[in-house]
Amino acid sequence: MYWERYTHHRIKERILQALKENINYDEYPILGVPATYLDEEEFYPDAPFLENAPFMKTLIANPNHIGVHTLDNGRSLKIFKGTQAIERELIEIVSEQVFQGEPKQQDGYIASGGTEANIQAVWIYRNYFEKEFGASPQEIALVYSEDTHYSIPKAANLLGLPSIIISVEEDTRLIQEEDLERKVSEAMEQGVRYFIVISNLSTTMFGSVDPVDVYANFFLKRQLPFKLHIDAAFGGFIFPFVNRDPLYSFKNPHVTSIATDGHKMLQAPYGTGIFMIRKGYFDYVVTPQAQYIPGLDYTLCGSRSGANAVAVWMILRRYGSEGWKAKMEELLYRTDDLCASLDELGVKYYRHPNINIVAIKAEYVPANLAQKYFLVADSYQRAPKWWKIVVMPHVRQGFIDRFLEELALHLKKQPI
Repeated sequence: MYWERYTHHRIKERILQALKENINYDEYPILGVPATYLDEEEFYPDAPFLENAPFMKTLIANPNHIGVHTLDNGRSLKIFKGTQAIERELIEIVSEQVFQGEPKQQDGYIASGGTEANIQAVWIYRNYFEKEFGASPQEIALVYSEDTHYSIPKAANLLGLPSIIISVEEDTRLIQEEDLERKVSEAMEQGVRYFIVISNLSTTMFGSVDPVDVYANFFLKRQLPFKLHIDAAFGGFIFPFVNRDPLYSFKNPHVTSIATDGHKMLQAPYGTGIFMIRKGYFDYVVTPQAQYIPGLDYTLCGSRSGANAVAVWMILRRYGSEGWKAKMEELLYRTDDLCASLDELGVKYYRHPNINIVAIKAEYVPANLAQKYFLVADSYQRAPKWWKIVVMPHVRQGFIDRFLEELALHLKKQPI
């Protein structure tokens, strides 16, 4: 894994050059493209601070990155070719350097978030099974664990697909293989023949990682048609930097697509989900009605801000691969320290060793303490079973230490 670290000056110069390569409305007779030039009364383009704020300058320029710019047809709105080139470079860095894909063998785009990226994957695979196998929606099932993000049942509802939800072990958060076998068998008795498998690379609540090989081996052994998508919305920018397991990458031939999120671990602005898939699969969701777009459209969102792609590119280039790896290792050291303190207190929790999430069993943490430190519950519709801490760069060590001190006082008064 390697990509070069850039200085702030080099980042600024690259973005300003990209904006010059985009076509400026003030300089060209652009008559046919609507709603991309921001209102100048509110968003005036000559504010002096913009020269040293390349992301804000890109926001004001408002490039529209509709379409998928990694596709081989090379046809996109040429008005925004400069910033589109940055998005292509970004997809290459993430798919090839972070997720070990072969050069130029993945397509992708910057989505509104992990939810859209996950739904995009399910949409593609539903259409794939319909076109290649003549399947009906009720013959195509989504397979995922009970800890999976709610975007997946949302996708099932939107696309009219049944769900097979696999139970997990309470303490390990690993899928129960016997439950997988039983529920798939039951679904097949109901007519399901094709499977879209969602494997989590860090679940939202627990940071747990699904055994992608268990899923793949299960369906391969039974010769059942399946497509496997990795939801790495949270873990995608930490796990691969501390554990280069090829099972959770494009090196695994059974992994067809991966989603990750820039506005979580990368601390990019909202609207920076990343969807990546092996070449050839976007054809299943092409929208031929989008005739007025040179390269057509293949995405759920359609028009999207090129500034979001620029923002993620800026962060990755500012650190470089080695700098980002060091930052993630530091987060894990801090998470290790938190867990060591919880062990000393006799507190039970779940934590994957390559993820910076710690889910503490609720009986150890009084609700008022959890609320004081803004811990997140596994459920707000019933009594919580778990409270979550996420050790992020902005989470001050002093706050963690104060929480631990107050937790120790509570446990001393009311031992579990």
